[in-house]
Amino acid sequence: MSPPDFFHQGDLVAVLTTQPLGRALDYRAPEGGCHPGAFVEVPLGPRKVLGVVWGPGKGDYDLSKIRHVIRVLDVAPMRAEMQAFLTRAAAYTLTPLPAMLRLATRAPGLGDPPSMRKVYRRGAAEPDRMTDARRRVLATLDEYGDLSFTLKELAEMAGVTSSVVKGLVKQGAVTEENSPRDLPFPPLDPDLPGKDLTEDQARAAAQLAEGVRSESYGTTLLRGVTGSGKTEVYLEAVAAALQAGRQALVLLPEIALTEQFLTRVQERFGAKPAEWHSGATMTERRRIWRMVGQGQAQLVIGARSALFLPFQNLGLIVVDEEHDTSYKQEDGVLYNARDMAVLRAAICGAQVVLASATPSLESWANVEAGKYHKLELTSRFGPAVMPQMGAIDMRAEGLPADRWVSPTLQKEVTARLERGEQAMLFINRRGYAPVTLCRACGHQIGCDHCDARMVEHRFLKRLICHQCGESKPMPEVCPACGAEGRLAPVGPGVERLGEEAAAIWPEARIATLSSDMYGSARALKAEIAGIAEGAADIIIGTQLVAKGHNFPKLTLVGVIDADLGLMGSDLRAAERTFQLMRQVAGRAGRAEAPGTALLQTYQPEHPVIRAILAGDEEAFWAAEARERQQAGVPPYGRMAGIILSGPDVAQIFDAGNLLARQDMPLRRIGAQVYGPAPAPIARIRGRHRVRLLVKADKGAPLQEALATWVAQVKLKGEMRLAVDIDPQSFY
Repeated sequence: MSPPDFFHQGDLVAVLTTQPLGRALDYRAPEGGCHPGAFVEVPLGPRKVLGVVWGPGKGDYDLSKIRHVIRVLDVAPMRAEMQAFLTRAAAYTLTPLPAMLRLATRAPGLGDPPSMRKVYRRGAAEPDRMTDARRRVLATLDEYGDLSFTLKELAEMAGVTSSVVKGLVKQGAVTEENSPRDLPFPPLDPDLPGKDLTEDQARAAAQLAEGVRSESYGTTLLRGVTGSGKTEVYLEAVAAALQAGRQALVLLPEIALTEQFLTRVQERFGAKPAEWHSGATMTERRRIWRMVGQGQAQLVIGARSALFLPFQNLGLIVVDEEHDTSYKQEDGVLYNARDMAVLRAAICGAQVVLASATPSLESWANVEAGKYHKLELTSRFGPAVMPQMGAIDMRAEGLPADRWVSPTLQKEVTARLERGEQAMLFINRRGYAPVTLCRACGHQIGCDHCDARMVEHRFLKRLICHQCGESKPMPEVCPACGAEGRLAPVGPGVERLGEEAAAIWPEARIATLSSDMYGSARALKAEIAGIAEGAADIIIGTQLVAKGHNFPKLTLVGVIDADLGLMGSDLRAAERTFQLMRQVAGRAGRAEAPGTALLQTYQPEHPVIRAILAGDEEAFWAAEARERQQAGVPPYGRMAGIILSGPDVAQIFDAGNLLARQDMPLRRIGAQVYGPAPAPIARIRGRHRVRLLVKADKGAPLQEALATWVAQVKLKGEMRLAVDIDPQSFY
């Protein structure tokens, strides 16, 4: 029997709340009734909590004790397709449904009625006198451009009291305006002319647009070399969605990519889209959430969590740089946004475009199996050509132990600087040095709360743990033996490479790009925009620089340690190294001047290094696929990680051993269990960590078996168990 279209006052309704109860609870519909999917406020004990009317109540509770829904919130009800998406995503990831609902309601003030509010913007005048506090307020407003803030938001972001802001209002340096709390986004015009496309691009754009107009599900891998114009192609698919009256979502892996992208969107459609990511203010997040649900935000550019926005009529999802590891959520709810995008589109009859120059092996295999379509762009847009690739054999360079830029690379960088071009030095390590060692006793400074070495960040004058974020001042003496002046940095990080570059090229303007060196996402985006306009001669960067940036004057990329990603036992090590090297090399030569990419390596004969230099991507993927197929690992097999954690290491090992012994539910489906074993980083934030790994055949019903298996362990005290379906990292 299908659920009713409306619940009348007093009807039993099942309400799923965001509280960790694991199931929906029965309530009585409020005065005036409610629709299925209505967002409601309900009593739970002494509290009032947010929930969604999930369907008819079960009535398996004392009817006299069932309480009433307090009120229905003034927001668009959750659509049935969104309920189906959350339910199926929860089942796939083995996540409690309330936790999935929390992802779908991550906006403050959803229960607030529509109203006016006072907002603050930059005014035209300057204050009669400047103080540090006033300067911080004005700098915050200047940094965020056209955005407005509530008084509380502006005061908190600037680190001042509200009276400082009010004082600037009196001076005319800040304006105070009345504004509706949530405004629709300006309409986008899909009929504005786009850029002239090449024949290749026009053909691909037409096929994507045709898929969108079909109003049916399909996934297409849009594969094109770096600089081939993938963005312009899929923007035509966005235009087709908007012309059909449907909404579109473009996922980006890195917030720093959004500024250049937003400019391109504005040029194409005449207005800016909604922008959803951690850098958005709370006020803006609520506005986006509400407007998406009302269909008054046609296009959203966002991070992975934008997948859980309440789209009214979603017709297209683009996952840009689909291979990027940041699409995997590694804490809380463990999910891969690329896979969830495909699931959501399949439910609502939308198209998915997976765009990448170096696709994941999962997507490559789905194309080979006929599950995904494939479109290829084989040449760069305009006069740009692919960079020449070369290796520098470090065994022949005679480099001192405390230097990392080889004489060969130094010579090549100098030649670019003399021609007025830009060069990039890439190393995938944040901070100054990955290890701080005492030369008297050999002690390596570690985190007090994790089994990880602390990384020196010299610009902060602190040691930072990259696992838990703990930091402490750089010590003067060894904490183990007390020796003074014997602590030494070991190995290079991006800051140390910047220091070396400044010594080699003292006249050059050097920009160091690392996500932890900027106070805000907007400051980082402004720096990247400046580099693109020629504000730096040498760019020093981590993997942040490999992601989609366009630096027209950049003609040389030097990879300092091409061997770094080949270490360890990660089954995706070769794939990720190949992707990262090809992506970072692709930053060079994106305009008229030809580019060169040089890889410093101690293993020039390594198959991955040879594949990168040869540029034969199909041969690399085919070889990688054969290896994975023989091993029965993803994408040709299934894996799940079980992470047990807690303050008592003996207790979590006992639980792990119990699981390993009681593996009958897994053996029934032919799965194997490995472990328990200490996780590679065996302690994070004071909690010990033990891992088990489950491996099964591709078609095995893994989730059902895992649910039965882990239910055998009763967690005591502060013990926690997390299930990671299709793990991307094994730390």
